[in-house]
Amino acid sequence: MQFTAQQIATLLQGRLEGDPTAKVSDVAKIEEAVNGSLCFISNPKYEEYLYTSKASIIIVNESLELTGPVQPTLIRVSDAYSGFAFLLEKYNEIISGGDKTGIEQPCYISPTASIAKDVYIGAFTYIGEHAVIGSGVKIYPGCYIGNNVVIKENSKIYSGVKIYDDSRLGCRVVIHSGTVIGGDGFGFAPLNDGTYKKIPQIGNVIIEDDVEIGANTTIDRATMGSTIIRKGVKLDNLIQVAHNVEIGENTVIAAQTGISGSTKVGKNCSIGGQVGMVGHIHIADGTRINAQSGLSKSVINTNTTLNGSPAFEYKSSLKSQAIFRNLPELQQRLQKLEETVQELTALLSTQNLEYKK
Repeated sequence: MQFTAQQIATLLQGRLEGDPTAKVSDVAKIEEAVNGSLCFISNPKYEEYLYTSKASIIIVNESLELTGPVQPTLIRVSDAYSGFAFLLEKYNEIISGGDKTGIEQPCYISPTASIAKDVYIGAFTYIGEHAVIGSGVKIYPGCYIGNNVVIKENSKIYSGVKIYDDSRLGCRVVIHSGTVIGGDGFGFAPLNDGTYKKIPQIGNVIIEDDVEIGANTTIDRATMGSTIIRKGVKLDNLIQVAHNVEIGENTVIAAQTGISGSTKVGKNCSIGGQVGMVGHIHIADGTRINAQSGLSKSVINTNTTLNGSPAFEYKSSLKSQAIFRNLPELQQRLQKLEETVQELTALLSTQNLEYKK
């Protein structure tokens, strides 16, 4: 499938510099592009490739100032990164059957389920009793949609997703393959004989509008009430969200993070990969947590950056790391000081004895 520079510029409402008939058939990184490739530059450290690239079309920022001749056709837009992401989204819709509608067979849909007319439901999908599937929803093959689940308009559920009973999804939610929504929370009461009794998990999961959830992520249903993912949240692959957790608006969380039960994460937070949080704490709005940090207590102040395990204020943690790296040298210095003190003490003792004589 080929596209011309003019077609791309029109779609992006960008400004052309170069040959409007230049064609591309694939996308590539700027340093690996060949004839027929489309790429972009938004990071200044890659600008050097602009003057040697063999790409046919490059999307650049409107503000970019050239320092030499450029062979590829340029398309100038206000934000090259966002423009390129928009193109990839449109391309993905085309190649993934973004315009699919209808119900493939075999699949099971409960007679009590409410299904809008313009949905796509892939083969081998199960939709339970009283489920509600809104207009424009796409459910790819092999999904499980439990009883009383609500999926609102224009959401997209990729193959192999499991959504347990009573879960509620907003508009334009995207859930990638292998994710489980609404599994039981980890609730067990210890008994006197050393065994555990399961605590029934009777709550649900609520996912608001414009949330995207990566592959193989799990979000547990609440013990009572709801586990809530607020609008605009972006979750990476392989994340564990425990029962009764609440994640605030527009927070982003990277892979392999685990959030324990009843923890409340504020809005506009940025959480790195492999972060661990204990249960029943609050994370203030705008908090930034570096990868592999461990949180054992609440974060009270907004817009705080944390690092380490246990996590504490970023700049202080860097100072601590610097000291930690120097511990062997500091130990040697301390040993030498101790030896010097012992020698001085012995010398003083000798002098005192001679003085008394």
